[in-house]
Amino acid sequence: MQTPVVAERIGEFAAGLRLDDVPEAVLERARHLALDSVGVAFAAAGQEFAQRARRAVALLGTGEQPVFALPDRLAPREAAMLNATLIHGLDFDDTHIESITHVSASALPVSIAAAIQHQRSASDLLLSYVLGIEISARVGKAAHGGFHATGFHPTGLAGAFGSAVAAGKLAGLSGEGITTVQQVVGSMASGILEFLQDGAWTKRLHPGWAANSALTAAAFAQAGWSGPRKVYEGRFGLYATHLPGREWDADEVTAGLGQRWELLATAVKPFPSCHFTHGFADAILALRDKEGFNPADVERVRCLIHPTAAAAVCDPIERKRRPRDDYDAKFSLPFVAAACIVRGRLTLAEFADDALTDPEILRLAQLVDIADDPDSRFPDAYSAAVEIALKDGRRLEWREDVNRGHPERPLSHEDIRAKFVGTAGQTADAATVERVMEAVLRLGGEGTASEFAEQLTL
Repeated sequence: MQTPVVAERIGEFAAGLRLDDVPEAVLERARHLALDSVGVAFAAAGQEFAQRARRAVALLGTGEQPVFALPDRLAPREAAMLNATLIHGLDFDDTHIESITHVSASALPVSIAAAIQHQRSASDLLLSYVLGIEISARVGKAAHGGFHATGFHPTGLAGAFGSAVAAGKLAGLSGEGITTVQQVVGSMASGILEFLQDGAWTKRLHPGWAANSALTAAAFAQAGWSGPRKVYEGRFGLYATHLPGREWDADEVTAGLGQRWELLATAVKPFPSCHFTHGFADAILALRDKEGFNPADVERVRCLIHPTAAAAVCDPIERKRRPRDDYDAKFSLPFVAAACIVRGRLTLAEFADDALTDPEILRLAQLVDIADDPDSRFPDAYSAAVEIALKDGRRLEWREDVNRGHPERPLSHEDIRAKFVGTAGQTADAATVERVMEAVLRLGGEGTASEFAEQLTL
């Protein structure tokens, strides 16, 4: 008898998992991750990228499934794709730190779409959402930051696999069937980081495509399609093709599966920008508050960062000092640093048009230099070190060894609920915000997935 490969071990685990097998602390955190995701989707619903996404998916057809914060009704794949784009579009959604993967962005929309499609309960939806996060995180974590280093976006790659497991579970597939879903989706998982060169919108779509691919792969698995047995560890499997010349061990994906929950290592974002900038925002805001300096006092800002993270938010430096739009700015450490110095905060407002053209922010962005951080804990944590030289000769320093939101410094459930009120409140009235929050925090109780999803609309 052959030793089970990674996809087979995951398939067997997923098929046998029951809600009672999942610790209550994991389920409660999952509900709050879902709440955070729905909140940022509401905040995104009125944005221009959301309107263009709506027009695009409408060209693919309509259906009966609801969409977060919008009146649209779409087929399962299109609903999942649009919901995923809404969750991820502001770059304010959760991140599993070590895998550098936005895990909820595809896992939640797929779980909702597949649960409605197969007439499952809200409890079934919650269990599959937990599975989707868990497998996405583990697939990404085994790369040790290597996907980013080679130019791939783990949210598109790892997210497709985790979401495929969730979709297969909700389709009622056996362990063999869930194995097949992973083997099929491996040929669909995708996402390149070239958007970093010019702020293109493709990254916003990556979890949407992962969601679409997961539901597609589940349908083909149901129909008896076959996929390559060693989709993860094979000669041309995920890791060999996407991590050339780098060390990896696919067996890490299943190590401690069911005993150690990676979902608990998923960070909720305090700021609406690339996670690699968060430690710097906190460091600068702390120095500004402590020392009381003004933007006009600043002579130079030096940011120390790991090279892999720097490639995402500092390169090319001249472009990063003058981002072309809000999305470009979210991936610009010079802009984030300057905005924090000028505004004393980093909220959605700091990525609005008036901030993007603020002459003082743009002037200070030119004063931001980048250097390697030899003490960075990346990818275990997104460390940041800041040195600010003032015109009066003072040299201010601050280090954030572990970014806020990290499992070692997590946002509390109260913090997440407060964030939700702020994000959902961008488009919904107080009564709707309260209704949605109550529905999400009850997820896993009585009722159907369809009834749950209807509570998340305006």
